[in-house]
Amino acid sequence: MTAADLEIARGPLWSSRLERRIRRVERTPPPPVEGSLTRMIGLTLEAVGCHASIGDACDVIAGDGSRVESEVVGFAGDRLYLMPTGDAHGLGPNARVIPRRGAGTVGVGPQLLGRIIDGAAQPLDDLGPLGCEARVRLSGKPINPLARQPISEPLDVGIRSINSLLTIGRGQRVGLFAGSGVGKSVLLGMMARYTSADVIVVGLIGERGREVKEFVERILGPKDRQRAVVVATPADHPPLMRLHGAWLATAIAEYFRDQGLSVLLLMDSLTRFAQAQREIGLAIGEAPATKGYPPSVFAKLPQLVERAGNGAEGGGSITAFYTVLTEGDDNQDPIADAARAILDGHIVLSRRIAESGQYPAIDVEASISRVMNEIASPEQIQTARQFRQTLSTYQQHRDLIAIGAYQRGSDPRVDNAITLWPRMQRFLQQDMGERVDFAASLTALKAVLAESEPAKSDGGQAK
Repeated sequence: MTAADLEIARGPLWSSRLERRIRRVERTPPPPVEGSLTRMIGLTLEAVGCHASIGDACDVIAGDGSRVESEVVGFAGDRLYLMPTGDAHGLGPNARVIPRRGAGTVGVGPQLLGRIIDGAAQPLDDLGPLGCEARVRLSGKPINPLARQPISEPLDVGIRSINSLLTIGRGQRVGLFAGSGVGKSVLLGMMARYTSADVIVVGLIGERGREVKEFVERILGPKDRQRAVVVATPADHPPLMRLHGAWLATAIAEYFRDQGLSVLLLMDSLTRFAQAQREIGLAIGEAPATKGYPPSVFAKLPQLVERAGNGAEGGGSITAFYTVLTEGDDNQDPIADAARAILDGHIVLSRRIAESGQYPAIDVEASISRVMNEIASPEQIQTARQFRQTLSTYQQHRDLIAIGAYQRGSDPRVDNAITLWPRMQRFLQQDMGERVDFAASLTALKAVLAESEPAKSDGGQAK
């Protein structure tokens, strides 16, 4: 074979190699376009010269060579507004700003069970690296609302008053509304220990750092910790990291739901999530709308909450409890009002009830489960309605009864409420270490009202 023949034979081979190399070059993303830091005011960094989109992560190189991770939260013209996720000390004018590829995803997997991580999915428990292989988007993937399974079965949370009077469905999203110091963290801990769920995901968002270890060791306990994942972003973390903590906890819950498991998501608190978004919105110049909250807060709340719930047919479920802080015990707080509108029910904890020594301090009259009528039996619904009516009757005449102004025999309903009041009080109280399953809760509810029948049969006269 001559040299000319060899060159002709090699032609097709070289052509195919060249085509493969061209395709590889076309698939290779362009190198990141670096920029420089021009301004920092409050929590906001301004950079020019970068090419990045909303939600992209960037590394800002400090003077000592260390990297400060930040995220793009806004732009104006050729300027990008960044929010750091860590300590911004050491940054100076003209610091390099380098966009990072592959941001916006987190590692998930069964390796997370029993672990405590921060909002950046980094371990806090000194138990070594996580080693998660699967990755999911932090922002989640929306589910077609018509593809979701309906809520069709009750969930046993192990708390007598909730099981019987405020029945929770598997896949429901419920708010715990309370002021500070009325026992919402203890109630969350009871649910974490007693609820029938395969996996527990706890998001401690913007709370005191002291409470993280206390929740894990004292409230959750070593036994239930093995089926739990704790995401902790205390109050001293930057606002963007607090947002990431809530998104990360929800993304982890979504992963386990997609594996067909029943997940219990406990987030403390939804109010701190809203406050973190308020800090970011105001820092980049968004105008405040309601009590200092910019409109983006009320857009982010449903984006977070709607990710919980039942999955597609045949999949798992996320039953979510979100605590909502009511400033000054005001249930008309804008975040509380917005949360009530997007959740499937609310449980109100009363300071007046807590100060009387009743725990959990659930205000049954002000609380409601929107799916109870769909999942509870007609007998239970009737019994629960009778309990509520009797409790309401006593509360309406409480002042008259306390000062002795009410005369027995004046109203059969009030006489019956006075007779049942001690038993109702004992029913609503439950020790932190006591678990009451669903069947026992219904039995106890029927036993409380058993005395009301004789009270009606003798004309309402007290016995």
